[in-house]
Amino acid sequence: MNVDLIFKIAAVGILVAVLNILLSRSGRDDQALMVTLSALVIVLGVVVKEISGLFDMIKTLFGL
Repeated sequence: MNVDLIFKIAAVGILVAVLNILLSRSGRDDQALMVTLSALVIVLGVVVKEISGLFDMIKTLFGL
């Protein structure tokens, strides 16, 4: 597993936390929620892609 993946997820988390605080303090709670949900979808997409690559590697390893 690459350490880059962990750094990407952490960077998205930090960016979303800052945006969420800024939007919440300015009274735009709906937009803060949408930013959080969008980031969640992006991170889940990245994780699913990595898990798919893992399963492909296991299939080729065992010749399935």
